[in-house]
Amino acid sequence: MYFNEHNPPHFHAEYNEYSAAISITTLGVIEGKLPSKVLSLVVEWAQDHQEELLDNWNSIKNTGNYHKIKPLV
Repeated sequence: MYFNEHNPPHFHAEYNEYSAAISITTLGVIEGKLPSKVLSLVVEWAQDHQEELLDNWNSIKNTGNYHKIKPLV
């Protein structure tokens, strides 16, 4: 997530030369592209942390603060 983001709530994922913006609510790709295997891992992680992602989105918009979210292990 970036501090000057626009709606809808989303986060960014990057892998090598690929990048994508992923909707927090639908977990679909809004913009960009990731290899299918990478996208499935990103979506798996986001499903596990969807509430935290949305909390971070709202916190960044309201206060500029956020907290780290554990990576997929």
